Amino acid sequence: MYDTILLPTDGSGPSEAARDHALGLAAAYGATLHVIYVVDDDALRAARIDSDVVVEGFEAEGESLVGQVAAAAAEDSVDCETAVLHGHPHDVIVEYATDHGVDLVVMGTHGRHGVSRFLLGSVTERVVRTSDIPVLTVRSEDEDIESEDGGDQASEAVEDGT
Repeated sequence: MYDTILLPTDGSGPSEAARDHALGLAAAYGATLHVIYVVDDDALRAARIDSDVVVEGFEAEGESLVGQVAAAAAEDSVDCETAVLHGHPHDVIVEYATDHGVDLVVMGTHGRHGVSRFLLGSVTERVVRTSDIPVLTVRSEDEDIESEDGGDQASEAVEDGT
């Protein structure tokens, strides 16, 4: 069913939860796990950060994060490929998935609700909306999953589009 699984990571709690699911699925299906970290060049430019040192810092962080997942994959006997890329994260993720014949993208959600959900958007939401490839979204256990009006997790998931 799944031969190639993509895990975009940023080192956050939701990303870590997604990692566990991606590793489990890759092990169960004998799939190759692709792990990517995207340096958001536009965000750096918007913050007026032009220093190569800062960019190199983000690249080093990315290499460390994808390396950690690759080490965990090796422990589970899962084939793993890694990459640190540059660009708009959601665009890079969708393009990478298409170019590498990915069968499933596994991503964490940040569980935003209320006004921030409409104002901020998220990389995961944009990937879900623009990808022709199935996207599995995973919440981390430590997230606030109740909506502002006291709703339950299921209604929040529907509101978030997950």
